[in-house]
Amino acid sequence: MTRYARQTALPQIGAQGQERLAAAHVLVVGAGGLGVPALQYLAGAGVGRITLVDGDTVEETNLHRQPIYRMDQIGRPKAQAAATVLAGMNPVVDVVPRVEWLTPANAPVLVGQADAVLDCADSFAVSLTLSDACMAAGRPLIAGSALALSGYAAGCCGGAPSLRAIFPDLPLRGATCATAGVMGPVVGMIGALQAQMALAMILNLAPTPLGRLISFDAATWRTGGFRFADAPEPAAPLPFIATGQIGPDDMLVDLRAEAAQPFHPHARHLPPERIAELAPPPETRVVLACRTGLRAHNAGQALQAIWPGRIALLALTDPLT
Repeated sequence: MTRYARQTALPQIGAQGQERLAAAHVLVVGAGGLGVPALQYLAGAGVGRITLVDGDTVEETNLHRQPIYRMDQIGRPKAQAAATVLAGMNPVVDVVPRVEWLTPANAPVLVGQADAVLDCADSFAVSLTLSDACMAAGRPLIAGSALALSGYAAGCCGGAPSLRAIFPDLPLRGATCATAGVMGPVVGMIGALQAQMALAMILNLAPTPLGRLISFDAATWRTGGFRFADAPEPAAPLPFIATGQIGPDDMLVDLRAEAAQPFHPHARHLPPERIAELAPPPETRVVLACRTGLRAHNAGQALQAIWPGRIALLALTDPLT
């Protein structure tokens, strides 16, 4: 009797499927509320290699929805703390913790080394950066998001439409777990669903989760979803860049009204509603920066409607280097 006996008993898996899992490499970005359940089920299933990227540390306010962490781990990097727990759960799984943020600079290499990617960061900038990298590399992306009492998971890229195709227009303002709150079981369900979708991809189970979004609302006890296999890609998506990718001739615009000083000595402050006042030379690339990337994205779309030049986005929530 092996630890995977109940799993390999499934006709869809068997010994051959278990070998596929053992040979797989999954990139998980985020070791928080979504990442914790996803990591546990991926390691429990015997995925051979998991690269875990997270630059954050364990905080007491995390513990109600990230139950693998303990009080004595507060202040420790989440990636390292999670890797320690997973090693105790299944020592044959190679968990590689990377205490860093996912950025447009490191995403292509990290994505290119993996067979499947899980977006558990719940960040506009990270989600779109991963989507772009997965589309370029042909890797499947299992995206997830949860807030308050609801959430969703979606199978993107890898032959299916990107996350940009599902959400071509972002909201004007974005809430976070800190501002809107969240229940632990809700993110647990979405993270577990992401793991199931990733395992289905590795095992080539039919029907594929790619091109499908599944939602759950704990306030109304309803599940839902839709297929988006035919969703068109945006004609001119606005890419995110890292600070290290800023060019000497870029026009830098800081959209943050809350910041006393622009993020860069050559940047200028400009409220998003005044973006039409910009008059860049045609050959100049405009870099729009804000805290999360949301205001930059929306301002970029507004500028795109009146100016045909190049536009890039920069999120300043984390040290994007």
